[in-house]
Amino acid sequence: MAFINIEIKAKCFHPEKVEAFLVSAGADFKGVDYQKDTYFKVVNGRLKLRQGNIENNLIYYERSNESGPKPSYFQLLQVNDSSVLLDMLTRALGEKVVVEKKRKIFFIENVKFHIDEVAGLGHFVEIEASNLLHPEKKESELQAQCTFYILQLNIQKEDLINNSYSDMLMEKLHQ
Repeated sequence: MAFINIEIKAKCFHPEKVEAFLVSAGADFKGVDYQKDTYFKVVNGRLKLRQGNIENNLIYYERSNESGPKPSYFQLLQVNDSSVLLDMLTRALGEKVVVEKKRKIFFIENVKFHIDEVAGLGHFVEIEASNLLHPEKKESELQAQCTFYILQLNIQKEDLINNSYSDMLMEKLHQ
């Protein structure tokens, strides 16, 4: 079954201020995850294997590259033995790019917040209003939640990022 996120990614010049807001808002801190996302060469969408100390998933998603709150349709599979799967997918599809990051994960109800430090790119904040655990939530409600937290975190339009970390790294590698 596919789920939906309404999400944004933005440059984050003051990660400590974002974290302070989340703590004061009563967010549930899940921890710091050191993640390695391996993206594979696929015809449609994006396919990545996330290996972390908290999250270990195979993730397929389709999302347009536009700034501001946008829908992302995704499927998620928890992975126990990621090393075997990494080898299989690399051999079958080929590796596109690897993104390594330190991610602080917070939740307020169904909204997930990431404060990311991405190797080679810098600091970012992500907001994901999702129906993964609340399938009754409609896209319009998720959109409203995402917009609410953009305002609460004082994220400026010019700080919004329209593409993924993988795209940003590939762009940087080809300069």
